[in-house]
Amino acid sequence: MTTSIWTRWTTLVPSAGVVVLAGAWGRDVGVVLELAIGVLLGACVLASVQHAEVVAHRVGEPYGSLVLAVAVTVIEVGLIVTLMISGGSDTDTLARDTVFAAAMITCNGIAGLALLIGALRFGTTHFNAEGAGAALATVATLATVCLVLPTFTTSAEGPVFSPSQLTFAAVASLVLYATFVLTQTVRHRDFFLPVSPEGEILPEDRHADPPSDRAALTSLGLLVVSLVAVVGLAKVESHPIESLVAEAGLPHSFVGVVIALLVLLPETLAAARAATRNRIQTSLNLAYGSAIASIGLTIPSIALASIWLDPPLVLGLGETQIVLLVLTVMVSVLTVVPGRATRLQGSLHLVILAVYVFLAMQP
Repeated sequence: MTTSIWTRWTTLVPSAGVVVLAGAWGRDVGVVLELAIGVLLGACVLASVQHAEVVAHRVGEPYGSLVLAVAVTVIEVGLIVTLMISGGSDTDTLARDTVFAAAMITCNGIAGLALLIGALRFGTTHFNAEGAGAALATVATLATVCLVLPTFTTSAEGPVFSPSQLTFAAVASLVLYATFVLTQTVRHRDFFLPVSPEGEILPEDRHADPPSDRAALTSLGLLVVSLVAVVGLAKVESHPIESLVAEAGLPHSFVGVVIALLVLLPETLAAARAATRNRIQTSLNLAYGSAIASIGLTIPSIALASIWLDPPLVLGLGETQIVLLVLTVMVSVLTVVPGRATRLQGSLHLVILAVYVFLAMQP
């Protein structure tokens, strides 16, 4: 007997997540409920991956990766603004910490995990160096303009942009993001499609018949619901996480790392699944596309919201963070230029992520 979509766990879990989110928002919950919410959060993450793969299968690459990247980033912006409004003096660096964490997790964690999985299963992974290189160049430019330059500008005191500089950076970010999306989806779509070891574009991954338009639209709506539940429940869990971070003697900025890890779980799992099917280009689309969306959409949105927010918008990275960003870009360039990678490249990126997480815990 065929199960109705309205009785499947991928529908019930996001719905339950939103209901629990509405009941728990702004309230103190006990330890037992905190643990239950944590389990529900993980289930919502898995549900979001399922719906994202349905949408991706229907629209094909690279549109499927773009849908998930933009959806997560839009919710991420809402989470940052919510925390900045409700937070105290520690929230002035929240946007910087979250965006930088997302960049490190996507470029090192998601990309590295996908490369390692692909190499372990297929020996050598292959992808389109033109598409991956273009995406990486966009990430590096956005990160430098929005996160590195504020540390060295002198128009405003501290690692912050002046109002005119912030406006320019926001506009430049939107222009770069729009140009990248146009390149990825229209002008040079073939650069972002999976390729064979000989460099030929692979056919669509037809491991199952494409879903109908109705099923895809339903999954798209449930994907949005799932992502709202993921980020909302992560916000509910942020206070227990803050308490654990404080009790462990870790810096407050590490909360942003934990939240970023939770929010990016759907993309991480989707990239890992693509890697198991030898679709490494799809995994890199998710990794670099998420980084581009995180910086290119978040910074302009936060810049606009800063008009009504009291805390100053600190965007400039510290010295350690800049070193890690430079290392990430250098290693990523050496990874994508050949168009193929082994388990060594995957391990390198995962080690860089481990270094970042460790230094975030012990600066």
